[in-house]
Amino acid sequence: MFRLTGQIAVVTGGGSGIGKATALLFARQGAEVNVIDLNQEACNSTIAEIEKDYGKAIAQVCDVTDQQQVKEIFSSIGKVDILVNSAGISHVGNVENTTEADLDRLYNVNVKGVYNCLQAAVSIMKQNQSGVILNLASIANNVGLADRFAYSMSKGAVYAMTLSVARDYINEGIRCNCISPARVHTPFVDGFIKKNYPGKEKEMFQKLSKSQPIGRMATPEEIANLILYLCSGEASFITGCDYPIDGGFIKLNN
Repeated sequence: MFRLTGQIAVVTGGGSGIGKATALLFARQGAEVNVIDLNQEACNSTIAEIEKDYGKAIAQVCDVTDQQQVKEIFSSIGKVDILVNSAGISHVGNVENTTEADLDRLYNVNVKGVYNCLQAAVSIMKQNQSGVILNLASIANNVGLADRFAYSMSKGAVYAMTLSVARDYINEGIRCNCISPARVHTPFVDGFIKKNYPGKEKEMFQKLSKSQPIGRMATPEEIANLILYLCSGEASFITGCDYPIDGGFIKLNN
């Protein structure tokens, strides 16, 4: 079950965190993975791990906010069976202290970047009358999170784009879903804590972990497992859905 043998997958943000875990898992399941990341070193690191243990992978250094770059990359890939839009950034702030520059930065990566990749992938998938798209949304789609104004805005847009693509291309054999993780223990989280709470890293890590009813953060690998399912043939009847993977946060944290 959940084999991706012969499938050509594109994973954005594949140099670290959820994107990297997804790229590694897809390769293990037999896919040929194109790893898209802005960071050349991170991209190459993921490729090296895949080639060492699993098989073929291709590094695609690309800025997803640049539409021309994205079009050229997807054109060079050719056939695309699976797209995972994992590239994204975060921001801490409410509506008052979020600057215009902050908002533009979040929009460019989390909204425009997803749009650029969707547009490029859908045009290819239409030609083959098949394809699967998985977008990374957030629990911020569903609940109000303190000091996450711009981030919530961007992830709400991802959720809306997911529904639109699922509806518009259902007759072209394209499925499109999203998942909504709660806090995941990635290098970003460690960097955020170190930057904002110097000397209190351990204390803040525990506090953030316990903000979820299950009592801990998710691992990138746990998120990748759900992504694999939704991109596999076993999920062929699922489209236009958002799947929380949140340790009980949405339903139990009240």
